[in-house]
Amino acid sequence: MKHLDFIQNRRSIRQYSEQEISDELLKGLLEESFRAATMGNMQLYSIVVTRDKKMKEKLAPAHFRQPMVTGASVVLTFCADFNRFSQWCVERDAVPGYDNLLSFLNAMSDTLLVVQNFCTLAEANGLGLCYLGTTIYNPDPIIDLLKLPKLVMPVSTVTVGYPAENPVQTDRLPLEGLIHRETYHDYTGEDINRIYAYKESLPENHQFMKENDKETLAQVFTDVRYKKSDNEFMSDQFIKTLKRQGFLK
Repeated sequence: MKHLDFIQNRRSIRQYSEQEISDELLKGLLEESFRAATMGNMQLYSIVVTRDKKMKEKLAPAHFRQPMVTGASVVLTFCADFNRFSQWCVERDAVPGYDNLLSFLNAMSDTLLVVQNFCTLAEANGLGLCYLGTTIYNPDPIIDLLKLPKLVMPVSTVTVGYPAENPVQTDRLPLEGLIHRETYHDYTGEDINRIYAYKESLPENHQFMKENDKETLAQVFTDVRYKKSDNEFMSDQFIKTLKRQGFLK
């Protein structure tokens, strides 16, 4: 199988040059990304393109002021969108029934397929990008700032620009830890030790543990980066936002 080097060697880019992405290139990449698979050919997504410096500065707090938000040429907010399709139904004397959780999940799946298509295409064209998970942590200010109506929910943000860095590529788990043949085979303690051995051996992860005063790398994740209390709080907020946007009653 022929490998595409840019996929095998991809890395998140957080520092960008001052070179702007042309409208023509961006439009072409988005148009190509919209060929992604989609639920019932409904295309249940919308993308808000942010180029204005002041708008980026307003978006930054919602993303915990990560510097790539203001440093990137373009910030793209990918939204699960059942608003447009529902309005079309109403205009054509059809009664939409998409104000529910399943519809949100369908729209979110559509959206994330487009996100991955876009990321792959952008990197193939020499651009660098960073996927921001903070979008679902803090959706309300994004909704307010981008004026998203009901049945539109932000699910992903990607910062894009020409790279001004070439960071070390982050590790990945071995294939044996990710692939299950025919049925799911649960992991033994021995399996876990083998699968995570390389990750736990990396000097940068040992430094990570030292900086956070933790005995294991797993404790850095559970006690510092992705704490149960934070996850539960943001889950509650996300449910409230789904209600606000009309996907839950």
